[in-house]
Amino acid sequence: MRFTISREALLRPLQVVGGVVEKRQTLPVLSNILVNVEPDRVTLTGTDLEVELTAAVNVIGADTGDVTLPARKFMDICRALPEGAEIDISVDGEKARLRSGKSRFTLATLPAAEFPATEAVAGAFEFEISQGELRHLIEKTQFCMANQDVRYYLNGLLLEFNAGSLRTVATDGHRLALSDRVAEQTGTEQRQVIIPRKGVVELFRLLEDSKEPCRVQLNTNHIKVELPNIGFTSKLVDGRFPDYERVVPKGGDKIVTADREGLRQALVRTAILSNEKYRGIRLELSSGQLRAVVNNPEQEEAEEELDVEYQGEPLEIGFNVAYLLEAINAIDQDEVEITLSDPNSSCLVRGVGNEESRYVVMPMRL
Repeated sequence: MRFTISREALLRPLQVVGGVVEKRQTLPVLSNILVNVEPDRVTLTGTDLEVELTAAVNVIGADTGDVTLPARKFMDICRALPEGAEIDISVDGEKARLRSGKSRFTLATLPAAEFPATEAVAGAFEFEISQGELRHLIEKTQFCMANQDVRYYLNGLLLEFNAGSLRTVATDGHRLALSDRVAEQTGTEQRQVIIPRKGVVELFRLLEDSKEPCRVQLNTNHIKVELPNIGFTSKLVDGRFPDYERVVPKGGDKIVTADREGLRQALVRTAILSNEKYRGIRLELSSGQLRAVVNNPEQEEAEEELDVEYQGEPLEIGFNVAYLLEAINAIDQDEVEITLSDPNSSCLVRGVGNEESRYVVMPMRL
C-alpha cells in the first residue's frame, strides 16, 4: 500500500475523522484511523463504536490496500509539516512510513481486519435537506439536551418526521426547545428517532451553513448523513422520548413583548449577582414594565427595569436566568415574545413573527 498526497489535501479529512477518536479506548484499534487506499481515492474512517466518520480524498496512481494508523500521531505529524509539503505514505509489514522532504516517520500499525465495521443502513427511510437547514434545526435546539441524565433518552436530540416537515426537540426536564423546517422526503409515515449527544455535536461540526444538499438515511438502530466526500453514522438512542406536546404551554393570557437585545443585556447584568448554583431571577410584571430582581446568599441584590409591551394583570414569577438567556440567545428576531399564565406554569419564549422555533422554561420557587 502506498500513496502520495499534499499536506493540505490530507489534513482536512484527517481533522474530520479525528474528532470522533477518543484518547483512551478499551480497544487499542479504536485509537487508530482506518486508511483504505484505492487507485484514485483514499478513505479515512474513525469511530468510537457510537459515532463513525468517514472522509475521502482523491489521489493519483496509488497502490491499493488498507491499514490502521494511530490517529493523534498521524494528525500531529501532518499538522507539523510545512505548508505545501508532499507526503509519501507506504506500509511495510507492521510499520507505516511517512516521508516528506527531509522528514521521516515510522508508525506502528494495526491490521484493518481488527477495525470494527458499522452496520449498513440498508433499506432505510431517507430524505434530502440542505446542510444549512439541518444545521439550523440543530443549532436552535441542541443547547437544551441533558448531559449525563439517568433518563438516558434526554441525553440526545429528537428528530421527528412528518409528511413534508422535519422537527428537532431537546429537553433536560427543566426547559425545552422545539424547531421546525420543511423537508422533502420519501414516505408519509411519522417517525421519531433520538440522536445521542455526541452524535449531535459531531454532526453540527460537519454541517456547513449552505444550500448544498445532504442525504439522511435511517433504520432501526442508526442514522447516516451523507455530505460531499464525508459520511456520518451514529447509533440511535434506544428509548422513548417524552410526550413533549403536553409540555408546550397553550392558552397563556399574559403576553410580554420586549426588545430582544435590551432584555438580554438586562438579564446578563442581573445574573452577575445570582446564586451560582440555582441561578434564580424574579420577574415582576406590571403595565408596560418588566422588573428583574436577583438576590444571593450574601444579601446582595441586582435590579433592572425595562419598558415592555404588557397590558395584563401584575405578575411575579421566578426562573433560572441561564435558561431564559439561552432561549433568548437562540432567537434571531429583534423582538421577543414571552407568554405566561400564572406563577406556577411554564413560559413560552419565541421571536415575534417566528412560528418555527419555540422555547419552554419551567418556573422556579425563589
